[in-house]
Amino acid sequence: MNEAVKPATLKPAAAPPPPKHLQALAPLTPDEINIAVAVVKADPELGPGVLFENIDLREPSPAEYRAYLDGGKLPREARINVNHLDVPGVWQLIVSVADKAIIRRTHFPAARAGFMVEQMISVEVNVKNDPRFIEACRKRGISDMTGVIVDSWSGGNFGHEDEEGRLISHTFSWLRVHEFGNYYAHPIEGLNAVIDVKTGEVLRVDDYTDHPPIPMTRYDYDPEFLPPPDAPLKPLDVVQPDGVSFTIKDHAISWDKWTLAIGFTPREGLVLHDIRFDGRSVVRRAAIAELVVPYGSPLYGHARQNIFDVGEYGFGKLTNSLKLGCDCLGQIQYLDAHVNGLKGEVVTIEKAVCIHEEDAGILWKHWDFRTGRTVLHRGRKLVISSICTVGNYEYAQYWYLDQAGEIEFEMKATGIVNTNACHPGQPDKYSTEIQPGLGAPIHQHIFCARLDMAVDGGGNSVVETNSYMEPFSDSNPYGNAFHAVDTVLKTELAAARRADLSTHRSWKVVNPNKLSQVGKPVAYKLHAPNCVTPMIQDDGPSGIRSNFIRNHIWVTPFNENERYPAGEFVANSDGRDGLAELVKQDRNVENTDIVLWHSFGLHHVVRAEDFPVQPCISCGFSLAPAGFFEVNPSNNLPPVINRASVLAGENKASCCS
Repeated sequence: MNEAVKPATLKPAAAPPPPKHLQALAPLTPDEINIAVAVVKADPELGPGVLFENIDLREPSPAEYRAYLDGGKLPREARINVNHLDVPGVWQLIVSVADKAIIRRTHFPAARAGFMVEQMISVEVNVKNDPRFIEACRKRGISDMTGVIVDSWSGGNFGHEDEEGRLISHTFSWLRVHEFGNYYAHPIEGLNAVIDVKTGEVLRVDDYTDHPPIPMTRYDYDPEFLPPPDAPLKPLDVVQPDGVSFTIKDHAISWDKWTLAIGFTPREGLVLHDIRFDGRSVVRRAAIAELVVPYGSPLYGHARQNIFDVGEYGFGKLTNSLKLGCDCLGQIQYLDAHVNGLKGEVVTIEKAVCIHEEDAGILWKHWDFRTGRTVLHRGRKLVISSICTVGNYEYAQYWYLDQAGEIEFEMKATGIVNTNACHPGQPDKYSTEIQPGLGAPIHQHIFCARLDMAVDGGGNSVVETNSYMEPFSDSNPYGNAFHAVDTVLKTELAAARRADLSTHRSWKVVNPNKLSQVGKPVAYKLHAPNCVTPMIQDDGPSGIRSNFIRNHIWVTPFNENERYPAGEFVANSDGRDGLAELVKQDRNVENTDIVLWHSFGLHHVVRAEDFPVQPCISCGFSLAPAGFFEVNPSNNLPPVINRASVLAGENKASCCS
């Protein structure tokens, strides 16, 4: 602490209310969803039998939002994707909530809608009733189909003629040997049903005759089936006697010097809008726009395990309801989320988003050994989080805002690893044998963040920085010289870039129209520590569809119809509207409204310790000010001592000094 200031003289202050304009960015309400659905069902072309994939807010463009901030109006509009069972394609609609009218419609005849929860459930029922599948199970010694589990995996686009024009699921199966048991311990290897999700027709059952046996050893994680646990540790409670330091109004929030709006969509889940520090804009919109999980095994149908968890299934629809005192600790504010079901009905996910504060450790400290004086500030961060379950995996996403002006994103992956069977002691080279006869394929989780940047307003550019060693010379006689070179990435193709450790390559978003006190453009730097090298071939069926993973950053000019890195319609897609294809337009991305796309993730060679439940593994990125402020914005924080801290075994508070 700064000894010249007495913390007792400073009283906690409540955060000011968030700006009213942020409320216009709140997600659609249940009433607005119901209005939009009624409009669509009443349309003569679409009719009451229409199926709804996604219903979310049609968000304003940067120009529309700037006009709104200048006093204009911002209408509430819904963007809706719908389809029919018996008509090819997908309709994308814009519905005016106030006018109760469709104001724009586009039909994409070759597109397929994503998978809905109701459809995934029906896949299991239809496959388990198929005689060919039942016979394949019988040959494996399964006479009672009750315990057979069929997971609906998206089918991709692998050139099978019988799959053309259909919404395909390529399934994998496991066996639950007792109620509530961990069925991922018992994979039914070499048995894959291929089903049209919309019609329920099982097109074929692929039954590999040389499959390994089903491993039958139990590996449970439910406490009901485990030995009594060790004695628990003593409680560690998060206590905030004076309450929280943030203020929420609807979906708008203010905390410390930050303000923003919290959004939510059925596809992306958690979205942050109009992130500002001390009134200065940093990011216009931030969300995880895609996740692809390519598996590395070509055996027994596993080559088709290349699922797009956001684009094909939807983080938002599969978001968990959180539980107080478990998922988040401290004083918690929750937000419910409202998404749509297949027939347009409102599905409410209670406690879908958690907002709380966390201690962030030492924010900064310095001891002046000449005077013996120490100045120390502990930091805290605002945390906005949600968790979704997609099949066997849980994905917990956390956005952190700190007091030094940094925005951080962390993704925690947990749940249960995908499993396959092997002959005990003879795993294939594409998997790890995590238990005798039980394997787990090597795989990757590659996320893509979409960051609509607005560093100190509109007119942004991306600058790449590379550092170089200088050779010995008269000006570098000791060989210690190295320097950094900045390069403005002016077009889309020039801005399709990969990480390079040899030059410590980095990127920052600058506003060339706003200069710092030293005459440089104000900027925010992308810290990208989790860049992943893709391991699938670019021109293979999976590599074509997930072409956004080829680079670690992409930069495009804002276009409201270019929302997702793998394209608007991902199910059974051909990759033609993925980022690698979009940037071939080679549009200008200098001093304009830009979108920064960052691909990052995890390369997972599975351990035995990742089973039966995987401890959280993390990846992410951050945006840190780089010449945005004149000095460290946390330089003059109020000094604070945590009065709840005591010496272990005593009740006497200690003091940092």
